[in-house]
Amino acid sequence: MGTPLESLPGLSRPLRDAVAGAGYTDLESLDGADFADLLSLHGAGRAGLLRVHAALQERGMGLTGAIPQAKEPVYTRGATGQSAPDIKTAPTGESPADWIASLPWPARIEQGRTLLEIFTAVTGEEPVMWGPSMVGYGQVHYRYATGREGDTFHLGFSPRKASISLYGLQSSPRSDELLARLGKHMRAVSCVYVNRLEDIDLDVLAELVQHCWESDPTAC
Repeated sequence: MGTPLESLPGLSRPLRDAVAGAGYTDLESLDGADFADLLSLHGAGRAGLLRVHAALQERGMGLTGAIPQAKEPVYTRGATGQSAPDIKTAPTGESPADWIASLPWPARIEQGRTLLEIFTAVTGEEPVMWGPSMVGYGQVHYRYATGREGDTFHLGFSPRKASISLYGLQSSPRSDELLARLGKHMRAVSCVYVNRLEDIDLDVLAELVQHCWESDPTAC
């Protein structure tokens, strides 16, 4: 079940009606939507869409396209337990290995197991399920200029039906260099999308994971 837009603070009724009229049924359905396309909807405004984007980022997702620059949140290693009341994405007690084994797509099961092996070996950390579909490593705390704050994972992945999402790999000093060598992928605001692991160099992925793990945490 997705996050109802009316549960997010600061979203006006005209904005909620505008995105609903465009076929977006909840917050998660807006993942990957183009900011400019949404802004063109009658009733949608810049400030509200930035709130939508921030809420998606907290869940490892985001809008795409030319998004106006907002002040970047401050990230620090370690969780504090201090989170905005509406933030629902948190560690669960489910086993990542069991969750991957339960996926309804055989190819994604194998790819998920490969990613589990790579991320675990490189980070030396035990994987943790965050929410229903993200495997995370390490914990960081973020705080926006508005005072909104929460805990999330440092690096992670999610083998979804349409593509594989890789989190935390874009903003470290050598990210651009290593991503250029990774292979076929698509970069979004909140993550790197890969269609199949066969499309990328897994040795480069391991190097990228190691570099970002050893770097200070930043936005995805």
